[in-house]
Amino acid sequence: MKLLAASSGVGGNSMIFIFFILMIVLMYFTMFRPQKKQEEQRKKMLNALKVGDAVTTIGGLHGTIDTIDDDNQTIVLDCDGIYLTFARSAIRGSKVGATAAKPTTNSKQAEAEKPESEQSVSDTEADANNENK
Repeated sequence: MKLLAASSGVGGNSMIFIFFILMIVLMYFTMFRPQKKQEEQRKKMLNALKVGDAVTTIGGLHGTIDTIDDDNQTIVLDCDGIYLTFARSAIRGSKVGATAAKPTTNSKQAEAEKPESEQSVSDTEADANNENK
């Protein structure tokens, strides 16, 4: 009887060991493997950057790539006329081949930027429209 009880205890320990190994393998495929794939995609994205691409930095700054320095691993971004230098690793994402969107002006800004001769004509037209109503 004692011999039987001892052999069942040994089998129980091996099952726990197999279960432990199985948990480690499961953790690898659910946690570490996707992280490696994501890291590889990020490396491909950073290596594919070229001048003129619209990018976003890890700080949330949007701009267009002006210069790439492969020796120093830096990128110069044009952010609406302001040139800033970042480490290549500071780029979060990019739209390859897309240029940065130019800001649109609303009608009040556009009218304020018109020469006075054009403003007086548009004011006269507005007055004429108000009288017709």
